[in-house]
Amino acid sequence: MARPPTTYWDYIKVEQLLSLQQGVDSDERALGNDEVLFITIHQIDELWFKLVLRELVVMRDCLAQPVVPEQSLAQVARGLRRTVLLMHNTAQHFALMESMTTRDYLAFRDKLSPASGFQSAQLREIEILLGLPDDVRVGFGEGSYLDALRAAGGGESPALRRVLARQADRPSILYAVEQWLYRTPICGSGPDDPGDSACVSEFVEQYLRAHAAEIESNKAQSLAVATTQGDRDRLAARYQREIDGARAFLEAADRPEAERARSRRIRAAIVFIESYRELPLLAWPREVVDGIVALEQAFLVFRQRHARMVERVIGRRTGTGGSAGVDYLDQTALRYRVFADLWAVRTLLVRRDALPKLQDTHFYDFAGGR
Repeated sequence: MARPPTTYWDYIKVEQLLSLQQGVDSDERALGNDEVLFITIHQIDELWFKLVLRELVVMRDCLAQPVVPEQSLAQVARGLRRTVLLMHNTAQHFALMESMTTRDYLAFRDKLSPASGFQSAQLREIEILLGLPDDVRVGFGEGSYLDALRAAGGGESPALRRVLARQADRPSILYAVEQWLYRTPICGSGPDDPGDSACVSEFVEQYLRAHAAEIESNKAQSLAVATTQGDRDRLAARYQREIDGARAFLEAADRPEAERARSRRIRAAIVFIESYRELPLLAWPREVVDGIVALEQAFLVFRQRHARMVERVIGRRTGTGGSAGVDYLDQTALRYRVFADLWAVRTLLVRRDALPKLQDTHFYDFAGGR
C-alpha cells in the first residue's frame, strides 16, 4: 500500500509544536507576548541541547574506539564545528530575552517559582557527557545538584531519570579524548612500544629547552626597556615562573603520583600535535584538539552571556528556584572547565622556527603506519 503524500506540517508536527507555548495556563491567549517569548526561547534552547547531545555522543563514540581511523577524526571535527554553532545560536537568544524590561519579566515571574533553569536536565546531561567532575560543581543548595531535579515531594522525575541515565553512560568525552591522546605516537613511538617512556622524556626535555630559550629571549627584550631595578627583578621572576611552570606542567607535578605517567604522556601528545600540525597524519588530530577548545569556549561564552542577560533583566536578586542568581551563573562560567590541559598548553607553545627538529617525519606521512 502506497504511503500517503507527506505534508510539511505533518512531518514537522507544526500544529502540535505551536500548541506548546501556554506555560502553566490552559490557554495561550491568556498570556502576554513577553511570557510567550520567554517560553518559546527556552523550548528552542532545549531543542538545541537535544542536537548538541546527539552530536556529542557520536563524537564520544568515535574517539572511544581502540583505534580511531582518520575518517572518524574527520567526522569528529565536523561534529565539533556543528556543536560550536549550536551553542553560538543558543547564546544569541539572550539578546531576544533582553528585549524585555525588568517590569515586563516581573509581570509573569511568580508563575515560574520555584522552577529554575538549573532544572534543565539536558544541560546537566551535556556537562556530564563532557566530563565535568562533581567536585567542581557550584552548589545550588545544601544537597546534591540531583536534588533540584526531583519531583515535588522528593520523588523521581523525568528530568532526574534522564540525568541518572546519562551518569551511567560512559565514558565521558574527556576520558575518551585523553585515551586517544595517550595513544598518540610521539616521535614515532607509541605507548606500547619498547623504550617509549625514554622517547617521550627526550622529546619533552628538547621541547623544554626550546621553550626556555624563547622565554629567555623575551626576557632580554623586556629587561632592556625596564627603567628600575625593581621592574627588572619583577620581570625576571615573571619569566622564570613561565619556565618553571612549563616544566611542572609537562612533568604533571600537579597530578597524584599514580597518575603522572599517564598525564605526562597526554600532555606531551598535545604539545606534539599542536607543534607539528603540518605533518599529514597530525592534521586531523590538530583539528580535533582545536575544535574541543572552541567547543568549551562556546559553552563558557554561553554561560557568561547568560549571566549578563540575567543581571540586565533582574539584577542580582535571588533566583526563582532560590539560587544565588547572577552570582551562581558567574561562578559556573568561572569554574566549569573540563579540558584544562588543552587550554594550558597554549601558554607554552613556541614559534615553528624554534621547535626541536624531528629526526624522521616519514612516520607521519599518509603512507606511514600507526
